[in-house]
Amino acid sequence: MYAPHTYAVALLMMLVSMLCWGSWANTQKIDKSWRFELYYWDYMWGILACALLFGLTAGRTNSAAPASFFHNLDRAGTRSLAEAFVGGVIFNLGNLLLVAAISIAGMAVAFPLGAGLALVIGAVLNYFVSPAGNPLLLFGGILLVCAAIAANAVAYRRLKKDQKGKGAKAGTKGIILSLVCGVVVGLFYPFVAKALTGANHLGPYTVYFVFTLGALVSNFPLNYALMRRPVTGSRLSIGDYLRGGPAVHAWGVLGGLIWGTGTICSFVAAYTPMVGPATSFSLGEGNTMISAAWGVFVWKEFHGASSMVRRMLTLMFALFVFGLVSISLAPVFK
Repeated sequence: MYAPHTYAVALLMMLVSMLCWGSWANTQKIDKSWRFELYYWDYMWGILACALLFGLTAGRTNSAAPASFFHNLDRAGTRSLAEAFVGGVIFNLGNLLLVAAISIAGMAVAFPLGAGLALVIGAVLNYFVSPAGNPLLLFGGILLVCAAIAANAVAYRRLKKDQKGKGAKAGTKGIILSLVCGVVVGLFYPFVAKALTGANHLGPYTVYFVFTLGALVSNFPLNYALMRRPVTGSRLSIGDYLRGGPAVHAWGVLGGLIWGTGTICSFVAAYTPMVGPATSFSLGEGNTMISAAWGVFVWKEFHGASSMVRRMLTLMFALFVFGLVSISLAPVFK
């Protein structure tokens, strides 16, 4: 099983995690006619493919070692297996709400609000599960991220107020979905952190595989329920999914592969004693800044915004940068 032996390598993996977690949703926005509920089925197949790909390669660098993929999976305790599976179920619910929020409010809002709130909740819970790093730097960085979330919410509400009419109602729904998503997503990582510790615990590659199974199994009732009772638009059926062409299905799978790569990097870094889950999750959730940059500069989600809105966005990016730097230094200055 591959694991980093220096903080520099672990930091690189956390930065890859942040980049992947902040970029995968671009594949959802490429074809605007393809509803997010349909996109999400292919996204899940991509996540599963990623679990098998990394598990059978980096997870088996020494197939005879106890920590190798199949050995670890066979010897894992029931508690660890259940925690990883439940973590996947919780994540899937939160992520479904995230893609729903993206379809309404865009990446520049859904990620900073949803993923930013998840960072705050998850980092605090993860620190109590497995304390590692300088708490002053870690929680100081989290406070700066909280301020960045507030700045983003103010900017978005002001944008929708300026637009008036239906935009204001959609803005409220987008904010609510983003915040609920943040609460749910913030709860999944502590289950993963617990599954990585204790007697007969799972390794990072096996925990991701079991986690993915939990997400995939739960997706059948959860996503189908969203298809039949959508947050926006008309009802969908399985037939709508089957009518999609190869291109739209490929974008969903690619999105899952990108997210899965980032998640593997996060889990492997969290497994490293010098890092721990609180720092790994917190830095990975810096995807809020990456996704906001995609939304603002590439997808032009704040096009035509007033000078006040642009100032709030600038403040948001600055607070995110300082917050993430503080979090990344937490394992160094213990």
